[in-house]
Amino acid sequence: MRVAALFLTFAAIAAGQFRSTVPLVVAPATITDPKGHFVDGLDVPDLVLYDNNVPQQIHLDWMTYPISLVVAVQTSANSRPMLEKLGGAGILFTNLLAGDAGETAVISFGDGVVVHQDFTTDSDAVTKSLSKLKEEGGSAPELDAMHKALEMLSHRPPGRRHIIFMIGEDRDRGSSAALSDVVEEVQRQNAAVYWLTYSPFTQAFTTKTKVALEPGSERWAKPEERDRPKTLKEQVEHKRDLEKHGQAVPRDDGPGGLIYALGELFRMKQPNLARMFTETTGGTTDSFVKQSALENAIQSIGREVHRQYILSFEPAHPEPGKYHAIRVAVKDRPNLIVKTRSGYWSVQ
Repeated sequence: MRVAALFLTFAAIAAGQFRSTVPLVVAPATITDPKGHFVDGLDVPDLVLYDNNVPQQIHLDWMTYPISLVVAVQTSANSRPMLEKLGGAGILFTNLLAGDAGETAVISFGDGVVVHQDFTTDSDAVTKSLSKLKEEGGSAPELDAMHKALEMLSHRPPGRRHIIFMIGEDRDRGSSAALSDVVEEVQRQNAAVYWLTYSPFTQAFTTKTKVALEPGSERWAKPEERDRPKTLKEQVEHKRDLEKHGQAVPRDDGPGGLIYALGELFRMKQPNLARMFTETTGGTTDSFVKQSALENAIQSIGREVHRQYILSFEPAHPEPGKYHAIRVAVKDRPNLIVKTRSGYWSVQ
């Protein structure tokens, strides 16, 4: 509760300058039992939504709205180990997260924000764009990336759910967009934000040794090539093969050193954007180290998105500039766990 109170205090201060024009508040709700299983079959009479502890008249939308998804990937100098894990994730984004009739776009943020793939239903195109991502400088302009993603989503046809899937660190480095403007637009579009974070320090140790067997090319070394020549004959042949066709490529552990570490400690004082945006939009923040954890996180979020109850209501008496806390409960079933957006800001 203390952490939540601190977060809401910060969020209210950080967003105190923006104005929202959303007449209808949408609150996607994920409902699970104590074992984590999704609970289906509930209806409006089973649910109650509180706005600042006042029950609201809600609407439950049964229509399955198609998803417009923007995947935003950090490509700063410390992101190479993470980028190497993304190559095969395209089909997970298109088939499991965007789903039927969904569309996916891919952008990156490093020295700037780059659109690599506009909205498409083609999983191969998404996979190709993800596999081609490369390091692009030392910045991590997360707010600029979100601003671009929201701009792209604003041009999609009406009646689509807007989702931003951020993959990067949880604090900004080098954005020109204002936090208040991004928060305002996220709320105006009722967009949901999901965020996968990683540690540049631990990611560096998950890289694999590479070997160049063709001049000017690199590929992952097979285990037997890297460290398993068992017999003397195999060792000699392995050495000759490398000398003839290429050489081992030194592992790049990314940025490091005292100066980098001090810079990262300084950034810890900045707002945790991952927590802020996911909590206020009803999304999820998760972290990963290995590729399997990355893929499992995408699949888990995909399952959640397609099992949510889409609740909406019109605030009766919105107070200009005031933060409204939201919570959803299931009547007479206190054992069920409900996750939804933490709240919204309103003006007349």
